[in-house]
Amino acid sequence: MALLSVAPLAPRWCVHKSLVTSSKVKVVRRTISTSIRMCRITTESGEGVQRRIANHHSNLWDDNFIQSLSTPYGAISYHESAQKLIGEVKEMINSISLKDGELITPSNDLLMRLSIVDSIERLGIDRHFKSEIKSALDYVYSYWNEKGIGWGRDSVVADLNSTALGLRTLRLHGYPVSSDVLQHFKEQKGQFACSAIQTEGEIRSVLNLFRASQIAFPGEKVMEEAEVFSTIYLKEAILKLPVCGLSREISYVLEYGWHINLPRLEARNYIDVFGQDPIYLTPNMKTQKLLELAKLEFNMFHSLQQQELKLLSRWWKDSGFSQMTFPRHRHVEYYTLASCIDSEPQHSSFRLGFAKIFHLATVLDDIYDTFGTMDELELFTAAVKRWHPSATEWLPEYMKGVYMVLYETVNEMAGEAEKSQGRDTLNYARNASEAYIDASMKEAKWIFSGFLPTFEEYLDNGKVSFGYSIGTLQPILTLGIPFPHHILQEIDFPSRLNDVACSILRLKGDIHTYQAERSRGEKSSCISCYMEENPESTEEDAINHINSMVDKLLKELNWEYLRPDSNVPITSKKHAFDILRAFYHLYKYRDGFSVANYEIKNLVMTTVIEPVPL
Repeated sequence: MALLSVAPLAPRWCVHKSLVTSSKVKVVRRTISTSIRMCRITTESGEGVQRRIANHHSNLWDDNFIQSLSTPYGAISYHESAQKLIGEVKEMINSISLKDGELITPSNDLLMRLSIVDSIERLGIDRHFKSEIKSALDYVYSYWNEKGIGWGRDSVVADLNSTALGLRTLRLHGYPVSSDVLQHFKEQKGQFACSAIQTEGEIRSVLNLFRASQIAFPGEKVMEEAEVFSTIYLKEAILKLPVCGLSREISYVLEYGWHINLPRLEARNYIDVFGQDPIYLTPNMKTQKLLELAKLEFNMFHSLQQQELKLLSRWWKDSGFSQMTFPRHRHVEYYTLASCIDSEPQHSSFRLGFAKIFHLATVLDDIYDTFGTMDELELFTAAVKRWHPSATEWLPEYMKGVYMVLYETVNEMAGEAEKSQGRDTLNYARNASEAYIDASMKEAKWIFSGFLPTFEEYLDNGKVSFGYSIGTLQPILTLGIPFPHHILQEIDFPSRLNDVACSILRLKGDIHTYQAERSRGEKSSCISCYMEENPESTEEDAINHINSMVDKLLKELNWEYLRPDSNVPITSKKHAFDILRAFYHLYKYRDGFSVANYEIKNLVMTTVIEPVPL
């Protein structure tokens, strides 16, 4: 019988009052079986309490290592260089907008504007050029018609590359554009047209067709057809291309699409693509300035990341989590996800709050799913609803520390949110916490009793127990974006956007976790519930059915996020949407929450630990 070491937690439970102030790991793509299994153990207390634990791997990021990180890119000289480059890029963009020239003409001005906007966004420097981007897209949209657009305003015939890139970019910025424009690029037989010889220009056109197809709304059959056609085409094309910027770009886009893509990861990849491909480096256009600025911005934010990560790691250590052996320690990984979807320097509270709340949710998940006894879980659930330090009186020692860190962190973040929103938002956070705890408690009862709910009952509860709502709400309230009650209702529970996001994450997550959970005695999952209701089905049938559900839900998510008739601006929904993308990224290959020492470790190294070479 194994003995679990549950060291006493640190004597103080204060959280830092201020939220702000090596070699690469090769990506492993083969299937790796996790060593998670159910085991019975006795605590050191000598009480003989039988507990289940999952043998998750330990924390990968030692506090001493985090505290030793250093970088020169916080120096003022780098900021001065960046400001100079920002001015030069603005001048370049404005020169395109104000007049035609040798390179910008009536026959190519639409595609040039779209290409510059696309490059700026993919390089991760768009925050500096909001007005320029809007001006460029307003111009393109003014020439948009039912057949799409050509290269320039004087073009007589619509062009697939310009139209596909325009459809994608305009839709992402909230312009009402229809996918029906793609019908005009089909042959008489209803298939997308392509030449016998794949030219670079045609490959780029199909690449942008694929990118556009990822932003499909429900019922858009032409977008589904575009995705199928472009996927096959690009997979064939990449086999014939030499290793170059274009081949790397295709590989990345096919690998991550849109919903799994993370802005900072894309910026890191696109910096290399942009630097390799001559099409982006026309000297007369001075577009090399974009690359210089992107590298500087990446590394200056890298400097801020190190500062924030040191605060987070010290919080994790001082809060006593480092002495707990049974839960998953993923605070660094959560911070990485937050910084991959928001690199605005002023949003430190969002990044650190995101990492803290989701780390706490993960510890609670491990308590409710495995480590806690039913009596302990009932006590903890009651304590959360009481919401007062005195509620720890009846809790076991290991729960007292967790409760107080949860209490202090949620209250502290409510204080940060009040500064941003101008009103007390603690009740929102408490309601989200109680809903999460209640859903976790219901799952715990199912585990202890061996009860298998219906698929619908399981999913309804699982959407809440995933933790998306509890982890999304408080961090976004610190952003400085106004979130009045009516807007919160559109992005938080029980809004359709929130419901769809939670459904996607629960369904996708179960596909990667059900085997490990079943091995340690957790019977309920989307897979098992579906198979119970469909006795003739196999596990493969269940997984295919659930993947089909996810595909449909992703299109609905696109619509809820981008619908042009919404009263809520896209900017207010962006972080809620990007948080889904962050967690969806974790399930690309496996359960990245539990097995974080492969792709997710590489993500940390690439986007947080290592700067980009200048």
